[in-house]
Amino acid sequence: MARMRAVDAAVLILEKEGSTQAFGLPGAAINPFYSAMRAHGGIKHVLARHVEAASHMAEGYTRARAGNIGVCIGTSGPAGTDMITGLYSAAADSIPILCITGQAPVAKLHKEDFQAVDISSIAKPVAKWAVTVMEAAQVPGTFQKAFQVMREGRPGPVLIDLPLDVQLAEIDFDIDTYEPLPVSRPAATRAQAERVLQMLGAAAQPLIVAGGGVINADASDLLVEFAELTGIPVVPTLMGWGSIADDHPLSAGMVGLQTSHRYGNATMLASDVVLGIGNRWANRHTGGLDVYRGERKFIHVDIEPTQIGRVFAPDYSVVSDARAALQVFVEVAREWAADGRLADRNAWAAECRERRTALQRKTHFENTPIKPQRVYEEMNRAFGPDVRYVSTIGLSQIQAAQMLHVYRPRHWINAGQAGPLGWTVPATLGVAVADPESTVVALSGDYDFQFLIEELAVGAQFNIPYIHVVVNNSYLGLIRQAQRNFDMDYCVQLAFDNINSPEVDGYGVDHVKVAEGLGCKALRVSEPDGILPVLEQAKKLMVEHRVPIVVEVILERVTNVSMGVEIDNIIEFEDLAISPEDAPTALALLD
Repeated sequence: MARMRAVDAAVLILEKEGSTQAFGLPGAAINPFYSAMRAHGGIKHVLARHVEAASHMAEGYTRARAGNIGVCIGTSGPAGTDMITGLYSAAADSIPILCITGQAPVAKLHKEDFQAVDISSIAKPVAKWAVTVMEAAQVPGTFQKAFQVMREGRPGPVLIDLPLDVQLAEIDFDIDTYEPLPVSRPAATRAQAERVLQMLGAAAQPLIVAGGGVINADASDLLVEFAELTGIPVVPTLMGWGSIADDHPLSAGMVGLQTSHRYGNATMLASDVVLGIGNRWANRHTGGLDVYRGERKFIHVDIEPTQIGRVFAPDYSVVSDARAALQVFVEVAREWAADGRLADRNAWAAECRERRTALQRKTHFENTPIKPQRVYEEMNRAFGPDVRYVSTIGLSQIQAAQMLHVYRPRHWINAGQAGPLGWTVPATLGVAVADPESTVVALSGDYDFQFLIEELAVGAQFNIPYIHVVVNNSYLGLIRQAQRNFDMDYCVQLAFDNINSPEVDGYGVDHVKVAEGLGCKALRVSEPDGILPVLEQAKKLMVEHRVPIVVEVILERVTNVSMGVEIDNIIEFEDLAISPEDAPTALALLD
């Protein structure tokens, strides 16, 4: 059996488990691990500028392709604490990432050694598992278990903390006979599938809510097949967006208080039985439960047993991986279709499509300064069905979800539950690393963009091309809108007269100069008719230079975006579409 350092065994296990892309920053306490990566050569590495950003890069990388697990690496002390937001973001959305930290030697952990902190205890609330490895011989088993934990049940992140002496100690290890641990996932039974189909069959207006679990389980193909077999319309959640194409006849729009469609909410309110698959009934989706539930019956399928009943008690539930559940649902539906046992849903589906045609928001505004709705209209024109969108939080994310189109799973990548400002730039870099041949487009408001803006240099250094649309109103727009309830506009204005850039006309930070200073290309547009030409130019620059391309759109300072506190009472602040010319890229109006 081979004799090697514990870190050499760890790196070989990463390679064997298929996690061969890392993002991070070296440091004294993690240098042995980096030396092992350099020696073995099987792991690619992107040098981040901030460890929190590295954790978001790892998350974006994981989200981009089924089976990926991104790795984030940092040294001891603040590197680990910097990862906490990334761990929280990943845990909240059931995304596996592996965070690896260096640590002071074991004998010095209780001596307040330089940068020694109990990072595993700090990380435990936001990780599926967090551990400091105290014995070198435990390193292989710890990494082996980490991959099992990340993959099994509800996926999630793991942190492994490696003291310096543990990394350097020699152990006996044979990578040739190493095997990943088996991963078990609960699966729906035939009897459960029949019960679900019976309940759906008894409904007059059934609906499927497809959550992020469908995406995580790589089950979108089965979801669409099940919907087509049964004729039941599908409402994706924000995390499940792309599980059914927006232009599919059974796509019924999104439901919720913010990232929702008028026709999606109307369809939910008209339904009588709802099947939720891989979703968590998040409050921004449901709003008040009295209105959301009404007299409807609910069926909930989720991989995590304790998720059932967490928000409200369903009428029936199945603990199952989404793909395993949909496989047996499809099997039963095929048999029932052959026997003529499935109800005809054509009239109900047509009714949902009629709502999609009638209940659109206006996007075509000619105003200067630009209204944000026009930006999303032009993005629909500029980017085809293969585009991958990445966004995080804010009015930009909310309105984009109301107006953009997504056609494939993993083509809307979004920090759903945590929503950390600054996530977009690094997560997009991770997505672009995972799928370098795709057109990847990030969307940020100006404040989200500024949070981790230094990571643009990573894209320039490592030639990671993508387009970043920055809608700039020089405001904390979502917070400003929320402050209307308190009759204030307090500490949310980002505008100032920039003495070095009078051309920004009081909008404060010159994002074009900052992006260019970080090695990227940047464009600015202030007129609505200029948006599409600039986006087309950005696509050409991205191909030519292979670096991030920033497109800054100067918006009107104040826009209130459609939202409310109940799904039957969404406040519309702008004119609604009354003709195809009002929303020329709305899919329903192109039918």
